Amino acid sequence: MIQIHNDGMFYLGGKLIPEGQAARNADDGRKKTIAYGILSAHNTSGDMRALKMKFDAMASHDITYVGIIQTARASGLEKFPLPYVLTNCHNSLCAVGGTINEDDHVFGLSAAKKYGGEFVPAHQSVIHSYMREMYAGGGRMILGSDSHTRYGAYGTIAIGEGGPELVKQLLCKTYDIAYPRIVGIHLTGKPKAGVGPQDVALAIIGATFKQGTVKNSIMEFFGEGIANLSMDYRNGIDVMTTETSCLSSVWQTDETVRKSLAAHGRADAYKALAPQDGAYYDAVLEVDLSTVEPMIALPFHPSNTYTIREFNENLEDLLHAVDESAVSTLGLKKQPESLTKKIRSGKFYADQGVIAGCSGGTFQNLVKAAEILNGKPLGSDHFWLSCYPASQPVMMELLRTGALEKLIASGASIRSAFCGPCFGAGDVPANGAFSIRHSTRNFPNREGSKPADGQVAYVALMDSRSIAASALNGGAITPATELAELTEDPSFMDYHFNTAPYERVYHGVGKSDPEQPLVFGPNIADWPKQIAMPENLLITVASAIYDPVTTTDELIPSGETSSYRSNPLRLSEFALSRKDPAYVGRAKEILAQEQQRRQAPESVDLMGYDPAATGLGSAVMAIKPGDGSAREQAASCQRVLGGVANLCEDFATKRYRSNVINWGMLPFTVENIAQYNIQPGDRIYVEGIRAALEGNASEIPAVLIQDGKRTALTLKLENLTREERDIILAGCLINYYAK
Repeated sequence: MIQIHNDGMFYLGGKLIPEGQAARNADDGRKKTIAYGILSAHNTSGDMRALKMKFDAMASHDITYVGIIQTARASGLEKFPLPYVLTNCHNSLCAVGGTINEDDHVFGLSAAKKYGGEFVPAHQSVIHSYMREMYAGGGRMILGSDSHTRYGAYGTIAIGEGGPELVKQLLCKTYDIAYPRIVGIHLTGKPKAGVGPQDVALAIIGATFKQGTVKNSIMEFFGEGIANLSMDYRNGIDVMTTETSCLSSVWQTDETVRKSLAAHGRADAYKALAPQDGAYYDAVLEVDLSTVEPMIALPFHPSNTYTIREFNENLEDLLHAVDESAVSTLGLKKQPESLTKKIRSGKFYADQGVIAGCSGGTFQNLVKAAEILNGKPLGSDHFWLSCYPASQPVMMELLRTGALEKLIASGASIRSAFCGPCFGAGDVPANGAFSIRHSTRNFPNREGSKPADGQVAYVALMDSRSIAASALNGGAITPATELAELTEDPSFMDYHFNTAPYERVYHGVGKSDPEQPLVFGPNIADWPKQIAMPENLLITVASAIYDPVTTTDELIPSGETSSYRSNPLRLSEFALSRKDPAYVGRAKEILAQEQQRRQAPESVDLMGYDPAATGLGSAVMAIKPGDGSAREQAASCQRVLGGVANLCEDFATKRYRSNVINWGMLPFTVENIAQYNIQPGDRIYVEGIRAALEGNASEIPAVLIQDGKRTALTLKLENLTREERDIILAGCLINYYAK
């Protein structure tokens, strides 16, 4: 299905030519990519090797915008200097905490009025649907505080980052990165009937994630195969590029894009984009769309992919692997009931289906599900299906075309625009249940289960077409390609965009009112004050995680905890609660010792080190932390609890590493860190850390203290900019800008 070229290639005369055979200059070729043109237009540094970018617009949802605005306000915010959209699609149904969800929304509206922003009320649209409908356009750049900020199919480079990076834009600063690798995604062929965008996306994720093929790169889609894909189809592939661990994506544009923008009343946002002849790519994926089969990503990661055919042919072996993974990944004390119990007459039966969010809830995905179901009853047994149209305009078009009636007649439950199933705040499966979902992620317990309480649930990712086909068969996993009368996805779908629901949107961009008060609910709290980096550090490891990859959901769980996102102290109580329940207590104990040291240094025993010049702090050790969400709380909760560092072999994503830095913590990497067998309670003494940051040191000598034994340890601080060093020295981004 996919051929990967890890070496550089030129795109010449419509053909891919290996770098060694082209007799061309790679640096000149880099300037001929779509990405280069967009990045150069937004770069303010004058040096394309070191980008300092300003964006055209930004977007946040209601588990991030309160913290972002609070941070910016503490740093001197007066008004939003660029269009900033505040959507309400995450904190909408978290049924804990009384009024605190709606209090955040009231705060958001008051902030939009005070600072001049755009406010989208709850249940009107999920964040990415709204930005596609109203803001994406050719040659633009958009920054969002959600990892699935991807609008590349419209010719927009959109990047999902932690909140502090949005704060920088609000304070008229820049987004600073080295020029990224550009990886070409060459699409040819046409998908078979029954193969949807999630199938293509999962095939790409499965081929690239574990190898790091596109990590922190921009994926540039081009080729004749694009013309065979509708706008919704392209968006469905594009939004899932996040799961490859890439930085962003951008696509070649064409008449389909122009018509889509025109249908949304924004024809002027169209710009013809294509790689120039001789464009150079650092790597290339060749994807023949005609060879893609219906796919399934088994628990517990979107890269754990198989064709549905392979899955059905190897049920016992693959389900046994999931059983074993559940024990190790979820930290279970005993083996849960095997998933093989769900095999009946040679078929595996799921319990639940969900089509939702920025990936699944698009018009075409739900139309195809409606065509397959066509009003046929799902039956009264255990399997049930929920559908979440991604915006109210999508809901209205489904109603106008009759697709909604078919879904409802079949027994599907129709919900409002809400991202809950993607992060565990809606349609949480029963204990032991298996859910098939056209959504973004299937990370451990992201669906809302609590393994520490003995709950285990499973999510597999599939395309809406195969979910509907499975629903027709009582939940038996069925590839949509097996349906005899299924029609191919059209390359263009006529779409009527009705703006009536968006009369509810507050359009205040450029209309700031300094006299407008911010409205605070009782749960909305300021960030605790942080201190500057001391001369030396004595770090105590408060948690040690040896999984190959640690997700942000494991660092700070999603689900009902989302309700507490606006209260840093209260939210921090949930840090690592599903991965290492003892972490918070350990971190608090170290923080208490540090607070005592500040008041009376002579009263604290620092193992012979100078208490007047040596700060105490905690650290999380993980092999590869930070896969998944962009939300800053995965790092800020550690900082609130006295965290001063992360120790790892590598960071899973750039965005999590940036969050660690922006919250004043040291992003230490250690070569082959597992060899040291670091455990909670181990200590690391780092002499002269402040001087090392003030200078340019990238390798820091340290001492690892384990059971009284002291071992030399080299800590690396690689690729830190001068500003990043100064942020850590100041104690956090708020302190840095407050100066």
